[in-house]
Amino acid sequence: MTDARLFDDAGTPALELSGTGARPASVDLVGARARVSARLHGRGRTWRAVVPLQAARWGGAPLPLPSGEYRLEVPDADISGLTLAETALPGLRAALSHGVVSIAAPIDPVYVTGEGRAAIERRYVGGKREPLENAVFFESFYGRTAGCNPLAIDRELARIAPAVTRYWSVVDLSVEVPEGAIAVVEGSPEWWRARGVSRLLVVNDWLRRRFVRRRGQRVLQTWHGTPLKRLALHRPGFDPRRALAVVRESRRWDVLLAQSPYAARVLSKAYAFVRRPIWVEGYPRDDSVSSSALGRETRRRLGIGDGERVLLYAPTWRDDRERMVDFVDAAALARSADAVVLVRGHTRTLLPGTDAAGPRVIDVTGFPDTSALLAAADALVTDYSSVMFDFAITGKPMYFLVPDLEHYRGELRGFYFDLLDLAPGPVVRSQADLERALAEVDPAIFAERYSRFRSLFAPRDDGRAAERVVARLLDQGFVSRG
Repeated sequence: MTDARLFDDAGTPALELSGTGARPASVDLVGARARVSARLHGRGRTWRAVVPLQAARWGGAPLPLPSGEYRLEVPDADISGLTLAETALPGLRAALSHGVVSIAAPIDPVYVTGEGRAAIERRYVGGKREPLENAVFFESFYGRTAGCNPLAIDRELARIAPAVTRYWSVVDLSVEVPEGAIAVVEGSPEWWRARGVSRLLVVNDWLRRRFVRRRGQRVLQTWHGTPLKRLALHRPGFDPRRALAVVRESRRWDVLLAQSPYAARVLSKAYAFVRRPIWVEGYPRDDSVSSSALGRETRRRLGIGDGERVLLYAPTWRDDRERMVDFVDAAALARSADAVVLVRGHTRTLLPGTDAAGPRVIDVTGFPDTSALLAAADALVTDYSSVMFDFAITGKPMYFLVPDLEHYRGELRGFYFDLLDLAPGPVVRSQADLERALAEVDPAIFAERYSRFRSLFAPRDDGRAAERVVARLLDQGFVSRG
């Protein structure tokens, strides 16, 4: 017989199982992006297992488990009848039903209902609000991670203007935020308040839920990459509702940040962002991609030896599927290339996907800082992802695996330029061709193309983009130093 309870274990959210008879060999909680094991006690007539509902990844501090469902594995024990009602614990809410533990963000259930969401929205959007604070509200990829350009701007702002309050929007408290920043869970009263009182919002995608900019409030849209694939108003097929949504969204922004003059031209037209400021300053997130020190530190965090060859496989997402594309057998690629293969799915595949696994394969889809991965990699394998423009700054080899080129170019999205004409590395259609290119193609033959590619798409990425952007924010009064 087995009993269970959810409890606060000295500040750690935990699940306790207990039973009679022989102690299980192991008790594990297994989810798509995280796995934790229990501490086992007792060797006599009874036993007890305490499963922490938090995990430490990438050498960071222990954080609550990401929201989702986790399978409880207890060998030789029947746990199918165990049921525990949802309970509020430090950093999360948890429930148990038929061997599955459900983890949710630590939001009062009243704010999850439609009526509750509407009520809190009316309170913070339509009602009387508090005065603006000398604060910045950061959001990256809808709160799934604290990274990209907002993270680099946060770091520089914290360095030169530490008096500024920094809020970070997160989907739950499994998302690690920068030191000194305040995490606010999306949809909570604290989230609504932080977004409503911050003088500046720094985002890299659309603003979620209802947002009405207050007098004195500014929005810096950094976007999340130089576009190869068509977006917004330029996507295939005219949809009047989509067009209206695009225009409404871009009117919320005060300033748009672009990596290059090329990106500025494309983004301004795709989002009808005309006659308003576009800052062409390079990408803050790329300031450190050429740092050998960051590369070594990232390898250490991932458990990779200094002498190992590292390949980063980072495809973009597809409009016709939720999960990451399965064009690469990462374990086979690791064997063929005698390398460690880092698998980096797009953030849109983070929640529905599962971690890739295998010998010398590390799934880094949940790793917070893509720039650190670029610094650690010896070569990049991608397809149509904007990561190609960031990696070009490093000068290291790139390979383009595009089995679905015609479908993607002709039906899903379309391109702003011909990848075959400009790609600064081999373009291949299969894993076998990729493996041959890695083994046989001398990257030096692409040197001239590579130089042109970087000049066109990353001319201002000199390691000081964040410095320039934050200086403009301060000089133009978006926030003040103190």
